[in-house]
Amino acid sequence: MPKAKKSSPRLKVGNFRYLALAAALATYILIVVGGIVRVTGSGLGCPDWPTCFGSWIPPMRADAIIEYSHRLVAALTSPLILATAVIAWLRFRKLALISRPLVWALGLLFVQALLGGLVVLMETPPDLVAVHLGIALIILAILIGVAVSSFIHHRNSKLPTKLTFRSRFARMSVGALIGIFIVLVSGALVAVSEATYSCLGWPLCNGELIPTHPLGWVHMVHRLLAGFMSVHVIFLLRRAWLTQRTQRGILSAATLTVILFFAQVLVGALKVSNQFPIYLLGLHVATAAAVWAMAVVLVVLVGLAARTDAEENREAARPIDRRQLARDFLMLTKPIIVALLLVTTYTGMVVGAKALPSLSLTFWTLFGGALAAGGSGAINQYIDRETDQRMTRTAKRPIASGRLTPAQGYAFGLGLLVISFYVLAGFVNLLAALLSLAGMIYYIIVYSLWLKHATVQNIVIGGGAGAIPPLVGWAATTGHLSVPAFFLFAIIFMWTPPHFWALALIKQKDYARAGVPMLPVVRGERFTRNQILIYTLELVVLTLLMPLLRMAGSFYAVSAVVLGGALIYAAFQVWHVGGNKIAWRMYRYSSMYLALLFAALVVDALV
Repeated sequence: MPKAKKSSPRLKVGNFRYLALAAALATYILIVVGGIVRVTGSGLGCPDWPTCFGSWIPPMRADAIIEYSHRLVAALTSPLILATAVIAWLRFRKLALISRPLVWALGLLFVQALLGGLVVLMETPPDLVAVHLGIALIILAILIGVAVSSFIHHRNSKLPTKLTFRSRFARMSVGALIGIFIVLVSGALVAVSEATYSCLGWPLCNGELIPTHPLGWVHMVHRLLAGFMSVHVIFLLRRAWLTQRTQRGILSAATLTVILFFAQVLVGALKVSNQFPIYLLGLHVATAAAVWAMAVVLVVLVGLAARTDAEENREAARPIDRRQLARDFLMLTKPIIVALLLVTTYTGMVVGAKALPSLSLTFWTLFGGALAAGGSGAINQYIDRETDQRMTRTAKRPIASGRLTPAQGYAFGLGLLVISFYVLAGFVNLLAALLSLAGMIYYIIVYSLWLKHATVQNIVIGGGAGAIPPLVGWAATTGHLSVPAFFLFAIIFMWTPPHFWALALIKQKDYARAGVPMLPVVRGERFTRNQILIYTLELVVLTLLMPLLRMAGSFYAVSAVVLGGALIYAAFQVWHVGGNKIAWRMYRYSSMYLALLFAALVVDALV
């Protein structure tokens, strides 16, 4: 029998956990800004310290502003860390995993400040810059560990006095953390020693397997270290999905650590291949810090759980039907909804460019969009898993039915979301990636977590999430947004309420049983039928404004009139006749209506 772990006493951490989280986030931002200073060569933008050219206001030069911004972020972060440490020591001294690490963080912060001054005064020597980054990463790790421990302690009655690593997976996690630290510090050496530009091309260095220049070797050693760690994290991911199927935090952290690691490799390769564009340089730095942060979260969660090999092996021994597992993961993504969203995305691409986009751009945009929509759908099913169990329409979904654990659904969804962002940022453009990210946040946080169970206007306001894909498509081909793009957004926004209210009429007993305040449940069937007709009329009028404002041509105008007339008739039937059969017909036709209307926009843009 293993010895019982010694635990700290129960103390209420309250809002302290948010202070610890804020300190960790501020430190993350500081590391990212510092990385941007390195990769843009702005380290000597202010040659003196702590002033900049003898003044507290930097001159209007890009390098000076970047460097001075780094100093300001550092000046704001340091008091935050100090406050966190002081409060922890005064109030939570008995919680060893919260108070003691912060003492070390304060000491390292003092050393870090001295090194920062030396780096500037000695004109950024590569070895000091690498040490400076290494200490910053350790401080970030401490703060993340304190934040995670605080949140865990807030939910549980006891907190261990130390992290314990007793299983093979735990040791693999610690190994990954150490390896990632070495890769990141070696990457900093590459950046500050000017080895970044000594190896053009990837995976070869200037077309050579063996570099002929010393700086080329510095760069290639960094790549080899990254390659070695790639193998390690693949095995880590496989082990996680075998042994951590019921551990939501651990499985999600392991999945994101591995995905972010390979995203870092991808962005590094793309920035070299594309001649170092600024946004990829910045994304490379942000991703590097994110990999480290997530690896720390993983190690802390594993250490707190202190699972044994026997526990993990029992979980790994549970039989898996791989075909059923694949089907369940597919169903998590809500593929029918994804298909409709991709139609609207492609329409945005064609209408924006007024031509057929290239096959490469089309593939990456739709692939990234499918991952974003699928990941959002998976997270939505995780959030609604208990609600889904009370509804006949959704009771057989993978998580609600118990075929997938909540941890599997959550980790899978998060993984798709992160991959989608990097696909769009790396192979399309940053604006498309940011718009897609906004859509994910809108759907998951604004709609699924807040609006759905909070207000009868859930569908009306939440419709904005499904209206973002055409903006993504437009940005993919044009690199910007314009007024017609927002008309596409508005069409889907106005289409969403009557479409889903028709379904809500059919399933209103389900929604009532699940406690979801859909319109027919709260305001009644008659009111809902009135709203379906009103919104449908407004939608059709909106679609006809595009040709009137010369944003679309005659083919679209005729199509909008014919399709809109049929939709108004279906909505009139719902209003006048009522009944589930009529509402179902409205629901089915409204889906076809949107697809055909956007197809008409595509044809109109090409003729």
